[in-house]
Amino acid sequence: MPSFDLFSIGHSNIPAERFLAMLRDAGVTAIADVRSAPYSRWFPWFSQKALAARLADAGIAHLGVGDTLGGRPRDESLFRDGVADYEAMAIQPEFRAGLNRLLDAAARFRVCAMCAEREPLDCHRYLLVARDLAERGLAVGHILHDGTIEPQAVTEQRLLALDGGGCDLFAAGQRERLAAAYRRRAHTVAFRRKVPTRRDAAEKQ
Repeated sequence: MPSFDLFSIGHSNIPAERFLAMLRDAGVTAIADVRSAPYSRWFPWFSQKALAARLADAGIAHLGVGDTLGGRPRDESLFRDGVADYEAMAIQPEFRAGLNRLLDAAARFRVCAMCAEREPLDCHRYLLVARDLAERGLAVGHILHDGTIEPQAVTEQRLLALDGGGCDLFAAGQRERLAAAYRRRAHTVAFRRKVPTRRDAAEKQ
C-alpha cells in the first residue's frame, strides 16, 4: 500500500464498528472533523460529542476544525452565484490557519479528515482541503466505503474522466484542465445558500 501523509473519509451511513475498523486498518490515530455542522440527524453517533467519546474509547483522538475548514462559509462574500466558492475560501487567513493546525496534528498523529459525504468527488474534503494539501506536496489517501484507499492522483483522474477531460495528468495543458474540472465540480456539489424569495420577505414583514 502506498505511504500516505494524511487520509480522508466520509462517514455517510457506515455502521459504527465498521467505521472504526476502517480507521484501524488505515492506521488512523486522529480524526479531523471538517464538517461545518458536526451533527447527524439520522446517524447520531456521528454527532460531535458522541463521536469524540466513541473515538476516545478506541484510542483515536478527535480534532474539530469545521470552523475553519468547513465547506459552508459564514462570510457572504465567499459565495459565487449563491454557491460556496472554494477557490476564494482557500486563500482566506482562517482557512490557511486551519490547514496549519491540521498539519501540526499530522506531525503527531496519523490524521484522517472526516466529512459526511460518501464519495470524495462530492465533498469539500477532497475538492478543497485535500487539493490544497496535495499542492503542498503531501500524499493524501481517500478511504472508500469498500475499505480501499484511493490516492489523491487517482481521484483526480476520476474527476477528469467525469468532467470529460481525459486522465493523463502530465499531458500539455492538463493541469489547467484539472483546475477547471475542480472548479466545475465544486460549483455542482458545493453548499448552496438559500436565496430569499418574495414569500420569505413578506413573512418577515
